[in-house]
Amino acid sequence: MASVYKIIELVGTSKKSWEQAAANAVETSGKTLKDLRIAEVTKMDMQIEKGKVKGFRTRISVSFKVKQM
Repeated sequence: MASVYKIIELVGTSKKSWEQAAANAVETSGKTLKDLRIAEVTKMDMQIEKGKVKGFRTRISVSFKVKQM
């Protein structure tokens, strides 16, 4: 039987790094989404306040296996 995957877009945040922001998105979504397979970073940006970096945001596309009946 062939497998089917759904792809969704998530944004993770972190005060430390883009990598941590991506990890936060995966780990948080993994609490409710099962069978996560691949995460692809699609965009990274920073929040700036008064000339200083205040936070990192990483947008990712995540795929997970669709349960077949």
